Amino acid sequence: MTGGLTHLDEDGSARMVDVSGKAVTVREAVAAGRIAMSREAAAAIAAGQVKKGDVLAVARVAGIMAAKRTSDLIPLCHPLPLSSVAVDLALDEEGVTVTVTARTAGQTGVEMEALTGASAALLTIYDMAKALDKAMVIGNVRLLAKTGGKSGDWRAS
Repeated sequence: MTGGLTHLDEDGSARMVDVSGKAVTVREAVAAGRIAMSREAAAAIAAGQVKKGDVLAVARVAGIMAAKRTSDLIPLCHPLPLSSVAVDLALDEEGVTVTVTARTAGQTGVEMEALTGASAALLTIYDMAKALDKAMVIGNVRLLAKTGGKSGDWRAS
């Protein structure tokens, strides 16, 4: 291990961490992010007047699908048998806050699945509403909390 980074071997080369010796525990992670947009774009989403369809429904499905496929997108992530992925979308007058909760019983955490789900949901909102507002800004994507595993529970301050 180089400098405490578990994804590097003794030579500094990237590697997938061996989790075979870790205990199976219930693990959960919550991640969130926000897309800011014009009031007009937010109003169109709220009224269901976006030509591409129901923005929030499609974003929810995209978030779930992305969480399930995280190991296909992030090179050193383990494929995980997710037991649950919940995507909460809070629309207000100036944008949408996305919160994703991912859960598994496994040997490694689900932080990346929650973060990937939130990111994909936000990108989907952008894609579906870009005809209304190309200046939308995606930001503040971060881990809010995680439970389970050797390192225990953690919550953002």
